[in-house]
Amino acid sequence: MLKRIGSGDPCWCGSGKPYGQCHQEFDRRVSRARFMGHEVPSHKIIKTPEQIQGIRESGKLNVAVLDYVAERIRAGITTAEIDQWVYDYTTKHGGIPAPLGYEGFPKSVCTSIDAQVCHGIPSEDVVLKEGDIINVDVSTILHGYYSDSSRMFMIGDVGPEKEKLVRVTREAVEKGLQEVKPWGYLGDMGQAVHDHVKKHGYTVVEDVGGHGVGLEFHEDPFVSYVTRRGTEMLMAPGMIFTIEPMVNMGGDEIFVDDGNGWTIYTEDGKPSAQWEIMVLVTEDGHEVLAW
Repeated sequence: MLKRIGSGDPCWCGSGKPYGQCHQEFDRRVSRARFMGHEVPSHKIIKTPEQIQGIRESGKLNVAVLDYVAERIRAGITTAEIDQWVYDYTTKHGGIPAPLGYEGFPKSVCTSIDAQVCHGIPSEDVVLKEGDIINVDVSTILHGYYSDSSRMFMIGDVGPEKEKLVRVTREAVEKGLQEVKPWGYLGDMGQAVHDHVKKHGYTVVEDVGGHGVGLEFHEDPFVSYVTRRGTEMLMAPGMIFTIEPMVNMGGDEIFVDDGNGWTIYTEDGKPSAQWEIMVLVTEDGHEVLAW
């Protein structure tokens, strides 16, 4: 039988503060939401201040890697070159590329072009050309802490349709971010993303979404962008998760490449775009830890 924590006992979070001065009110609010039938975060999902600082530092390196890529990406380079940039910069600064070897993934970064929704595998045979849109998805381990974010890059003149898709997808992430606040629900964020995408005639991939992150590459909760306000998990201070809608110009149907078992494509062959940020829920709002 679990021992009930008293107000004067050390808090479960490891802060060293008495429970009554730390997470007691937090637990009361979570308990009330659970009683009302809402999904709530476990203590395991809530990061301590020490963990948050470690994840924040990992996020800084993740951002620096993407900045490095942004300065160099252009028509004529191969996606294998991008992979090498990511590996070299990350390891030079004391980190480890999280994708490398993850469940057998062979490279240090995901590079997904046009109709590739996500998990594109870098290759010497794939040369970027004028008109391509590409998502570069970087994930970093630094001193045991994980971070994750991605950006879209437009190679030369991509035309108005692709430019709009990339722009609207980024706007959707920003709309979702505005809904990230303590004691709201992930569905608040999800609906804001979905409404903006739908308004522009696009669709959001349903089967692949965001996730918790920080102590592991992928943690609970699963973060969907086809949800309704007031549903999904309660957002509580100390939660860290990604906002990363995959937005298709056409339908939302997708398939996995049989050849490599990783790369996901749009079923109709139309372009897809994705921006990913990593967000911390704070006491009074949110903090973006990687973008």
